[in-house]
Amino acid sequence: MSSVSQISAGYSTDPARSSSLVANAYTEPDWFREDLKSIIGKNWQWVCHVEKTRDPGSYVTVEIAGHPVAVVRGRDGVLRAFYNVCKHRAHELLSGEGTTTRILCPYHAWVYKLDGQLARAPHTENLQDFHVSDICLDQVQVEEFCGFVFVNLDTEAAPLSAQSGDLETEIRHWAPDVDKLTFGHRLTYDIKSNWKNVVDNFLECYHCPTAHKDFCDLVDMDTYKVTTHGIYSSHMADAGQSANTAYDVSNATVRTHAVWWLWPTTCLMRYPGRSSMIVLNIIPVGPDRTLETYDFFLETPEPNEMELDAIRYLDEVLQVEDIGLVESVQRGMNTPAFTQGRIVHDPDGSGKSEHAVHHFHGLVLDAYARGAA
Repeated sequence: MSSVSQISAGYSTDPARSSSLVANAYTEPDWFREDLKSIIGKNWQWVCHVEKTRDPGSYVTVEIAGHPVAVVRGRDGVLRAFYNVCKHRAHELLSGEGTTTRILCPYHAWVYKLDGQLARAPHTENLQDFHVSDICLDQVQVEEFCGFVFVNLDTEAAPLSAQSGDLETEIRHWAPDVDKLTFGHRLTYDIKSNWKNVVDNFLECYHCPTAHKDFCDLVDMDTYKVTTHGIYSSHMADAGQSANTAYDVSNATVRTHAVWWLWPTTCLMRYPGRSSMIVLNIIPVGPDRTLETYDFFLETPEPNEMELDAIRYLDEVLQVEDIGLVESVQRGMNTPAFTQGRIVHDPDGSGKSEHAVHHFHGLVLDAYARGAA
């Protein structure tokens, strides 16, 4: 495995002088394991919209850095998250999502309350030094933020609201109804590329005039502005003023393309149209494999005609283009022909600059350095 200093060779805190991460960070299995340990397992991960966990007994399960996690709303109204692992023989407890009055292990029928406390363990009355009241599921951090639920496996991590500065204020300015939106549609993708290549591609529109000609009509590229902050970046542009080949926005009530990337893997997008929020969740699976989910949260459970057209455009055009790009990059990084490339920087922060990629790489290298320490 390369050292952190080798991976960061050529990186400068000045984006105008900097190169990207070294390709080994995208290709070596050891660095992928470090990604899971020091990045995914140490930072806030998106789970769902708050609507899924509003009622007592509602739950959602998810896997974070290979660890099963359950988020459960207790009878007391408190939202909690646990390792979704029975304390008897480590069987997973809950599956999928739904509503329950108790947490029942499907292996040996140990029963836990919704607060994680063991309530019943069959046939244990003759055990010595065994007390049901001593056993509780291991909790992980959970937080409701901007209308969504996030979890963090790191029990020492600061709250997301504290880490993220003005992000909530920004999102609620552009999407004041985010809590009231409802799930409308999900798209899923299995991509043959490292997750960091997927994030890199998302964070710059330098490639848009070449690879996304429809998108460059959908938004006014002259107004595209990218700003980096702490652990997030914002990507703002006005809707295009003329007809485009992406989808019709002539009747749009939302006229701003507002996008936020939240370290490390959450992307929140408000496209022109009706009030909505699209959540892109980037899920690292292997050194050269990434899963994506696109969840569309809308004013109504059923997408209207404009939203159906937007979903079609994202699925059949934009994603096809982007997946082709990142898979090609991954193949190139696995050859001896590429080590790293220069960051293209516009000091005015236009969408055609890669300064948000540089910002992301700095956060990656900081996480690697903390992991090494």
